[in-house]
Amino acid sequence: MLPSPPGCPPVIADAMRYSLAAGGKRLRPVLCLASADSVGGDRSLAMPAACALELIHTYSLIHDDLPAMDNDSLRRGRPTLHLVAGDGMAILAGDGLLTEAFALLARSPAGDDAATVARKLRVIRVVADAAGATGMVGGQAIDLACAEPDRSGRPATALDADGVRQMHARKTGALIRASAVTGAVMGGAADSTIESIDAAAAEFGLAFQIVDDILDVEGVSADLGKTPGKDAAAGKPTYPALYGLATARRMAAGCLERAEDALRTAGLADSWLMEIGRWIVHRSS
Repeated sequence: MLPSPPGCPPVIADAMRYSLAAGGKRLRPVLCLASADSVGGDRSLAMPAACALELIHTYSLIHDDLPAMDNDSLRRGRPTLHLVAGDGMAILAGDGLLTEAFALLARSPAGDDAATVARKLRVIRVVADAAGATGMVGGQAIDLACAEPDRSGRPATALDADGVRQMHARKTGALIRASAVTGAVMGGAADSTIESIDAAAAEFGLAFQIVDDILDVEGVSADLGKTPGKDAAAGKPTYPALYGLATARRMAAGCLERAEDALRTAGLADSWLMEIGRWIVHRSS
């Protein structure tokens, strides 16, 4: 779903569409829809949330690639938006995607029955928490703070293993967890089932980051669609750097086992959610 809010200037709409139209696995919306399917819900009720999550994820990538952040030149196999449209337009396109996501969550699915309204409000809260200062934005702030000297020029304090895990639980894991939870909420799942899905998705988020770090060491641009080796070059703490590649792979496999245990408690160990988890751990791009 490409955003085209009424009255949106074409120059901003084009910049937003440029990043949304690029390649990518679309993990977060797929996870949302799979979660709704797994709990026996109506996929159409979860579709707006799935689209909103992709808008938010794409905004985060646009801003993450900016010179003030990671200063990257390749994303989803194409030049990053700030190289195509300029820094200012990239910032505005990201802002537009983020705000359009919440407009979409507020207006869709249509209906004023109490159950639908309650689910929508719960989803808005979950997504806002995951995307904001306690989630993704907070994780990115920690990432910047541990990679750059402070204003007095003192070197940043390196994160230990627990600090790295907490940073990525916010930066990467929070939106992945929100994707699974929102699908379950819109699917009408019981709270106990939502809790099990949330626990599994937290493991998926950690596994995704561990594998991402491994691919940053081993991958090539053509497969990844982004620049490999940039984290190591920037001196950022990664799981292979902290533990070595072999241990990092075992850690990702452990995440998958714990996720399966969590889903088993809800009778969902054979659902599409586990298939997505296996893809996360065994992917090559």
